[in-house]
Amino acid sequence: MFEKAAMLFLYCETPVHAGTGTSLSIVDLPIQRERITGLPIVQASSLKGVLRAEVERLKGKQIAETLFGPETQRASDYAGCVSPHDARLLLFPIRSLVGVFAWATCPLVLERFKREMIAANFSVNWSVPALPTNSQQALVAESSEIVADGKVVLEEFAFEAQEDNRAKQIADWLTTNAFPESEEYAPFCEWLPKRFVILPDNAFRDFTQLATEVIMRIRLDQEKKTVAPGALWSEEHLPSETLLYAPIFVSKPLAPNANQLGLADSNAVLQELSGLQFDRLQIGGDETVGRGIVKVRLNVPTS
Repeated sequence: MFEKAAMLFLYCETPVHAGTGTSLSIVDLPIQRERITGLPIVQASSLKGVLRAEVERLKGKQIAETLFGPETQRASDYAGCVSPHDARLLLFPIRSLVGVFAWATCPLVLERFKREMIAANFSVNWSVPALPTNSQQALVAESSEIVADGKVVLEEFAFEAQEDNRAKQIADWLTTNAFPESEEYAPFCEWLPKRFVILPDNAFRDFTQLATEVIMRIRLDQEKKTVAPGALWSEEHLPSETLLYAPIFVSKPLAPNANQLGLADSNAVLQELSGLQFDRLQIGGDETVGRGIVKVRLNVPTS
């Protein structure tokens, strides 16, 4: 049984392709999505592998195996004590008529995020505003920079802008608790309340399905310098400036050498994780062409 929890936030600095393999859709290599909502995710298995590799790089193989379990050949020896969950979407950047782009979310996403924060023993002091699913309104903070003539225009769709103090509260909370803390993100933290928008659930889902970044890839025939047969394909990516979150649950270590490594209980494991000071990770495919770079923030409950 899990005893402790933390929350991992992933801010996409480059497009991220956590793929599902081939597809019959118009995109050859789509990204991972939830079956029910259709919202983008990064599956827990992908995230666990990345975290395991980073822990092994920083602290060595013994610590990595204690936290995440032994390698496949010895998987039956004992289970790991750190369990990352799927990384879910929290903020999705959408091109805006004014203000360049908006960080968008919706009541469904916010309610799920709040539920998972409370389950992980975090305090959340804001409430999610009600917004009818088929509404044409968009909730923004006071003095929003994405409003033009009373409307929020995202891609080619217009919404009636409505100022709501709860939108400001949520944006300020995310700035303090979810955005990266390093100095280079100070301007982004300042921009978030001014470019934050809460959309109706249906509209937000449609944007996450139709406004992702699709990149064409080719492989050249080295002799002819033309596209090799069958070597033209399309890949879907989460765009830069997307914010994801993933709960991480911790239990008592089961590895025989856990005590010798100073990891006697779940408190020690959580302290070990929080002390690693993750900076940036590479998630998903296309590592050699600069995709998948995310800035990491790990929050641990104070109680």
